[in-house]
This record gives sequence, C-alpha cells and structure tokens, in this order.
Amino acid sequence: MTSRRSFIQKLSAGIAIPGLFSFNSPHHIASNTINHSIQGEEFWNDVRKKFPLKDSRVYLNNGTFGPSPQVVLDALQSSFEETNTSGEYGHIEPEREKLAAYVGIKTSEISLTHNTTEGINIICWGLPLKAGDEVIITLHEHVGNALPWLNRAKLHGIILKPFEPKATQAENLDLIKSLVTPKTKVIAIPHVTCTTGLVFPIKEISAFARSKGIFTAIDGAHGAGTFDLNLNDLGCDLYTSSYHKWVLGPNGTGFLYVREEVLEQVQAYQVGAYSDLGWDMYQNPPEFKGYVPTAHRFDYGSQSLPMMKGAVAATYFHAEIGKGKVEARVRELNQYLFDGLVEMNSLLDVLSPSESESRISMVTFKPKKMNFQEAAGLISKEGFRISQVPESKLDAIRISTHIYNSKAEIDSFLEATKKVLG
Repeated sequence: MTSRRSFIQKLSAGIAIPGLFSFNSPHHIASNTINHSIQGEEFWNDVRKKFPLKDSRVYLNNGTFGPSPQVVLDALQSSFEETNTSGEYGHIEPEREKLAAYVGIKTSEISLTHNTTEGINIICWGLPLKAGDEVIITLHEHVGNALPWLNRAKLHGIILKPFEPKATQAENLDLIKSLVTPKTKVIAIPHVTCTTGLVFPIKEISAFARSKGIFTAIDGAHGAGTFDLNLNDLGCDLYTSSYHKWVLGPNGTGFLYVREEVLEQVQAYQVGAYSDLGWDMYQNPPEFKGYVPTAHRFDYGSQSLPMMKGAVAATYFHAEIGKGKVEARVRELNQYLFDGLVEMNSLLDVLSPSESESRISMVTFKPKKMNFQEAAGLISKEGFRISQVPESKLDAIRISTHIYNSKAEIDSFLEATKKVLG
C-alpha cells in the first residue's frame, strides 16, 4: 500500500487547495490541518474541528451522506470563483490522475461519474449478456444496484439469482460458489450492504470468479473512504462508488473502475466529447473512428472542475490523516457501537453480523417492543440523525459513524436509545 507521505506527494502536483497545501510548495502540509503530534481521542477530537458540522445534533447517518470537512468546501469555493472570474472552466485530467491514485489504479482505468448508480448502469448495460445468462445478486441491494439489473432482466431476459447473505465471510464465499452454474456470467454484489453493513470478502470472491471466467461487478458505495482501498489488489473487474459518502467529498461526484483487461468487453452506449478517437461527418458514410482506449470512454462532455477539485481535496484529507488510520478508526467506532447495542439485547435485536471482519462502518438493529419508525422518530427527537431501513423487509434502524464522530457521542446515543426503547 502507498504510504501517506508518498501518496500526498504523488497527488499534490498541479493543484493548490486553500488551507491544505501551500500554493508555493505543493508538497508542504499546512500546519493548521492535521496534528499528528497528538494521539488517541484527542487526535480525533482535533479532526472533528475540521468539519463545519453543528454540535446541536449528533450526525450518525454517514451511510446516506458524508458531510465534508472545511477543506473540501474551501476547494469548491476557490475553484468556482477562479472558474467564473477567469472564464476558464478547465479540464479534469489532472484530477482524474489523483482520484485514480487514491484507490490504487491506473488513470486509464477510471471513469469519473456523478454517483454510484451511474457507474452501475454503465456496467449493467455494457456487459455482454444475452437471454438466459445468470447474474448473482443479493436480497440486500440498494435500489441503485437492484433496478438496473431488474431493468435489463425485464428487457433482455437475463436471469437474476438473488440470495440472502450469511453471517460470516467464509459462509458467504461458500454460498456464492454454490450458486454458480455454467450459465453464470456476473457476480453483481455490494462490497458492503446498505442494509446491515455486512462486508463481503470481495478479494476471495473475485479470485474465484476470475478462475471461472465470471465478471465481478461491485457496488462500492460504502467501500471507498472506509477501507484502505486498493482496487488493483482487491482484484475485481468493475467497481463503482461515490465521493459524497465515506470519502466526504461533494454531492454529484463518483467513479467507475474498469480493469484494463476487461475494458473491451464493456460496451459504451452513451458517448460524447472525449469518448472517441475521431469522427468525420463529411465522409460517405460518416466515419466514427472508435473509442479512446481507456475507461474515459464512459464519461464525456463538460465536467464540473470545481466538483472534481472538491473530490480531490477530500482524498487529500484522508491521505493526510492516513488511509489505514482512517479505516482503523472507522472499525474502532463500529465495534464500540456494536458492543453497546448488543448489551441492550432485551430491548433490540442487532441485525449486523457479529464477526468483526464482516463489519466496518454501519450497525443495524430492530426494536423488540416498538415499531421501528416510531422508535427512530423518538430517537431523532433526542438529537440524533439516523436512518431507517425498510429495505429487504428488515424494518430496522441503521447507525453509521465516521471519523468526525466520537465515543462520547456513541455513549450519548446508546443512552438515548435505552431511554426510548425501555
């Protein structure tokens, strides 16, 4: 894995972000950012100060939206002002290079999208499938992964094989292996389910799938920004995510990873400027010279440079803290929350897996003696932003914590939950 220092140095060339890197010395980390001289809860309390989140409510819903640190807002504002005062809206290729480096892939393997669902649609419609081909999928999909595949099944006759996830990584790997038949063409599952926060063993699943000639198409909405993610090492064929959740970047920014070995097997259907190798309407017949030999063919036309600058600023923020350190903290808070909820087993059922490897950032529970919507409403009134999970017939409550949260906030939430449910 790339070290924090070398990652920052690789990303810093050619971009200046106010409050994060000096304009004159792009490799210099400003002293008013992350203070690595302090440790423990004091360090994370200092990180919390980098976010403009109000203290009037405890935010526990990062699985829906990740509030940005101030440095991201500064980067957005600076780029919007520069763009609109100079009239030069610029191109996003330098940002593309930095965003590819953040997840450990080649610049040629990343397409810059607006969200995870956009990437899933590119995957779903681009893969070479015909009627009768099977796609393995879960019963715990977000609408953004479910609907595209349901739509293609409706229109093209592919067969979806949904399954109920098991409690452990070993069980889920064995289950997926058991579902494969000679007709299986794609395993289209989430890295982390949006329902219970279950983590699938994507590296092992990808290795198995490749040995069988099966595509792995991963919904990574909850993967980027939680794991110390290196997609080249993960080994999947296709992976799509958003920057507005766990990366803590702007809404309307995301990416699609297409492993270079499978690029020519994924058909581009929506194209435009920068997707092509050239075209000529004056030829008879008009000529289209083909697609650019990279994943850039899947994004096209004018992109928002300020939004991509904001996404890059968010990855810098993670890198400055240390991607491994971010993952460790996310896991630490998740375990702390999980343990606290398990102690309330007379009041609620924890639906998230107990195996620590099968969790990272979210815990879902269901009240035993109260309707989940009523309970969620009452907990919210105590000053907490949480999420309801009617999906997959769970009728539950999901709590998702990130690096701006503290153990004290979790303690406060646990006390409020006990008060409401007791």
